[in-house]
Amino acid sequence: MTDLNIWFDKGMTRYAYINSMKTHKENLLTIYNSFVLPDPMKDALQGMQKSRLRAIVITEDWCGDAMLNLPVFMRMADEALIDIRFILRDQHPELMDRYLTNKAKSIPIIILIDENGKEILKWGPRAPKLQQIVEERKKKIPSKDDPRYEKAFKHFAEKISSLFTTDHALWEEVSLDIIKKLLVKLNANSL
Repeated sequence: MTDLNIWFDKGMTRYAYINSMKTHKENLLTIYNSFVLPDPMKDALQGMQKSRLRAIVITEDWCGDAMLNLPVFMRMADEALIDIRFILRDQHPELMDRYLTNKAKSIPIIILIDENGKEILKWGPRAPKLQQIVEERKKKIPSKDDPRYEKAFKHFAEKISSLFTTDHALWEEVSLDIIKKLLVKLNANSL
């Protein structure tokens, strides 16, 4: 397996990624600027600073899940001092193919690594509660061969984007799912 340090070095910084965005940039920044971590989570994340974690995020700016998950994760990374690098999925299929979700190239994928480039945790593309919401709403969309599919899917995407941009409880779900999994991994690695 290719050393993840190489992928980290290839990635864009947070600022380069945000500046390159053509889609969902305003929504991502709105969430980032509005999301406030609860104090106990800030304390837990600050306690992780000594772990010197870094993150590789496989993403694309058109992705609604990335629009929601990435600013939440960036807020968390600020507290834990996690340096993040962004890799565009469609430009790097060789990395994406290592992190498929049920054989799909679903994004975003957040790969947390230690300073040696060893993978600590893979998270994504969605927190379980968000997965339930998306699956429930997708049931209402006709099948892809139905002539109404395109219009229905566009309507679904607009509604989900609006929900993801405004529902603070969903932002909290993402942060809780990430920190819960991260704490379990870090505690397991320290034993």
